[in-house]
Amino acid sequence: MTKHLIWALLATAGPALAQVASTTPVIALSAQGDVSVTIYHDDLALIQDTRDLDLAAGRVRQDFPDVSAAIRPETVTLGVADATVVEQNFDYDLLTPASLMEKAVGETITIVRTNPGTGAETRERATVLAVNGGVVLRIGDHVEVLRDDGLPARAIFDRVPETLRARPTLSVTLASTRAGRRPATLSYLSRKLGWVADYVALFDAAKGLIDVQGWVTLKNETGTTFANAHVLLVAGDVAGGDEDGGEDTPRAAIRAAGTETAGREQLGDLYLYPLPGRTTIADQQTKQVSFLDVHGAPATSAYEYRNDWLGTKAEPESAASVLRFSSAKAGGLGDALPAGTVRVYQRDARGQAQFTGESAIPHTPQGSSIGLRTGDAFDVKVKPTVAERTRLGGGRWRTRMTYLLTNARAKPVTVDLVQAGLDWIVGATEITAESLKSERRDADSAVWHVVVPANGSTTVTASFDTRY
Repeated sequence: MTKHLIWALLATAGPALAQVASTTPVIALSAQGDVSVTIYHDDLALIQDTRDLDLAAGRVRQDFPDVSAAIRPETVTLGVADATVVEQNFDYDLLTPASLMEKAVGETITIVRTNPGTGAETRERATVLAVNGGVVLRIGDHVEVLRDDGLPARAIFDRVPETLRARPTLSVTLASTRAGRRPATLSYLSRKLGWVADYVALFDAAKGLIDVQGWVTLKNETGTTFANAHVLLVAGDVAGGDEDGGEDTPRAAIRAAGTETAGREQLGDLYLYPLPGRTTIADQQTKQVSFLDVHGAPATSAYEYRNDWLGTKAEPESAASVLRFSSAKAGGLGDALPAGTVRVYQRDARGQAQFTGESAIPHTPQGSSIGLRTGDAFDVKVKPTVAERTRLGGGRWRTRMTYLLTNARAKPVTVDLVQAGLDWIVGATEITAESLKSERRDADSAVWHVVVPANGSTTVTASFDTRY
């Protein structure tokens, strides 16, 4: 029997309604108290939940329902006056249709079938023999396998097993030195609750301006709703946040790191983004909150092409389309930018904003120069060629490169042509000849700012003396 049939038998609505005896306890909406949620960037959150407890004296067991199902039990701390923690257990075997049927193995339940023609119901007591890929029942003197045939049926259980919890629950055994009511603060780290920054950028190429709106996108997959909580977002990387190392950071988007301090609260090397007021983060919910709204910041479009050492292409390749702007206070966005994805739009001739590409940025200090690769140019191509390699003796070589740049646009363009791979070559690298003066930005690369005329082409040549 498939899980689909188990759900069909135990669904909470319609003809496949699952029923439990009326002695099942009524579950409150939430047992949480005053909740604060600090959410880090790497799928990690700190939950602090203060609840009022009425404790007896001596050794007592206290349940904390409505904790995160993705709790890291080893991080739990409980602060309560005149009591110490003796033992704690996290019960995550949740009450679901499938788990209810699995726990009923060896038990007797009632199977109710409805005749689709007459609507008449028949009831049979059945012993659950197995739930291994299907439900096997003993009914009277025969064994039956429930079929996934869509016929109306439901299962009625006499009770809910004590080992099944309706909500994720932390059970703590306390040694209490006195009886009485007092506050207790439960703190723990949880997975499955994180946030990312998403940016929407509207670029006006004619005016050289950009409008940027930044959104914080929260996603809660903890299995628990955090109601009416104080929420604080933390931008930056903390050790232990991403156990798997995460994806490669898109550091190439930062062309020059900024040196300006943003006007936001900091905690060590982290920036804090408190959400205004209290908010409810529902389970399986995605929530968006605006944190940046800038209009008319300077921006320019550009073309870039990067060639690896000894790179030669049989066919021309597209130059990269790049959007350049700054996060500086003067002449920029004026803020530190949490890591996220920037989606770029431009208006067409009809005035409608059209998507033109997206790129990821790392955590970016205020004052940084940013270059976002949004796609590949349709009309601007580059064809690098190793024209000649000559052994000079003494382990040195001379390499002559040619780069053919073409432009099918109706206006001239400038392409930043980058020859990379110069830093790993053993010994000094020297450009002995070049048709256009280059700029050596770093040990790895030389850059030519090549103007390519409208509907035309430009050829750049350069000779390199190297150890390889």
